[in-house]
Amino acid sequence: MKKLLLILILLIPALIVNAQEIGELAPDPEPEVFPDNALGLDVMFGEGGIGFGGFYRRQLNYNLTAFADFSISEIKEDNEFQYYDYFGNPLPVLGKQNRVFLIPFNFGIHYRLFEKLIHDNLRPYLNAGVGPSIAITTPYEREFFNAFGYAHAKFAAGGYIGFGANFGLDKSSLVGINLRYYVVHFFDEGVESIRGRFNKDIGGFYLTINLGFMY
Repeated sequence: MKKLLLILILLIPALIVNAQEIGELAPDPEPEVFPDNALGLDVMFGEGGIGFGGFYRRQLNYNLTAFADFSISEIKEDNEFQYYDYFGNPLPVLGKQNRVFLIPFNFGIHYRLFEKLIHDNLRPYLNAGVGPSIAITTPYEREFFNAFGYAHAKFAAGGYIGFGANFGLDKSSLVGINLRYYVVHFFDEGVESIRGRFNKDIGGFYLTINLGFMY
């Protein structure tokens, strides 16, 4: 998964350069006016695997867009490795106590960049959000779905900062990509993924594909 995440991150500059070159072939058009609202899904790639989420965006002016989003993904420690046997079956992770799932709810702002230098078929932006988070732990020794019957929830606070871009001139569909760094802090001992090791701060990088519609 780390290799896939690195490959996807390296693709971002190529996508930006390609979109900018396409825009430069045409004469300078009038600025496009896109619908104020957007609703959609996020597909997230992180070191812990694949996650999913949703978002709502409301354009405040040409440069600023307010948003609310949430997601769910599994969190793994940096030194936590999954090994497989000869037949490709996963082996138990040494010392693992719990699976940890993070569900952050964030509210924030997108700030559009380079709007006078890059054509509207590529709309890069910076974004940042903050909000409450829920961490759900399930016992690793139990079967994946059965373990949710023994789940525990903890509350935390956090947020993320990121850089991304929306692509295309279609005023009904939204396609974008966003690289984010999440930080979530617990106000107690934290969560226990590896036996005997509690983490008060969790998070990491996520490459997020945004798919939605505008109205």
